[in-house]
Amino acid sequence: MTEPTDAELLAAARRGDAEALDSLLARYQARIYRFGMKMCRDPADAEDVLQETLLAMARGVREFRGASSLSTWLYSVARSYCVKKRRKSGFAPDQQESIERGGRDEACQVADPGAGPEDVLLGREIEVALARAIASLDHEHREVFLLRDVEGLKAAEVAEVVGSSVSAVKSRLHRARQRVRETIVVLLDEREARNESDTCPDIVETYSRYLESDIGPEVCKEMEQHVEACATCRHTCDSLKRTLSLCQSLPDLEVPAEVQRAIRASLRKLVRPESAAEPS
Repeated sequence: MTEPTDAELLAAARRGDAEALDSLLARYQARIYRFGMKMCRDPADAEDVLQETLLAMARGVREFRGASSLSTWLYSVARSYCVKKRRKSGFAPDQQESIERGGRDEACQVADPGAGPEDVLLGREIEVALARAIASLDHEHREVFLLRDVEGLKAAEVAEVVGSSVSAVKSRLHRARQRVRETIVVLLDEREARNESDTCPDIVETYSRYLESDIGPEVCKEMEQHVEACATCRHTCDSLKRTLSLCQSLPDLEVPAEVQRAIRASLRKLVRPESAAEPS
């Protein structure tokens, strides 16, 4: 049986179908929670962001008319709550990721079950390094990177979420990709790391723009020819592709059961059937 689309569930939810609304909440809660964890860097704040976002969705679903995609709307709401959390903290600097911490915001293990012990260990090291790399980005670069390369929004949708121009979003995105790749390149390819000084200075940004279809056909052709001829730059571009592939394969974070129960309890009070609200 084919799963209903967001549009179909939204239409049903606007008609008062509680099950459709619940399906939408279940579909997005893990992704919103992951975004909140990566942005707020605190489980309690991420749980608050998730609850407030889902409650806002439940309150506004009847008025939502699809001017933006549902995911764009939800990430916009979640981002606004993340910003509020950040302001309440007095713009305190982000804490550094710790491999010993064992918190729920660390990258989840996605190792190949058939891999040997050394491969599993390397996979874990890459996952932790990736989590640290993303966490080390400043707020503006991190949110753009997460929305585009982890959550999979289009650049125009990211621009709508963060309230900026597409060109500004892409500029931050290219810089963020460079920094994340630089952090984990040693684990991805030691040979490339050794030859890093031989890489053409702008190849990572150019290749990032290439991936966004953001360069003209002539420049595109020149870059393809150069990468084909230059082994070092080819390895560098490959490492960027691998980095982004790792980001895209990060699993959703599991929302703690007690948080799900609290959210459902709040939602039941908010969207209880009219008959239940009428005095007997």
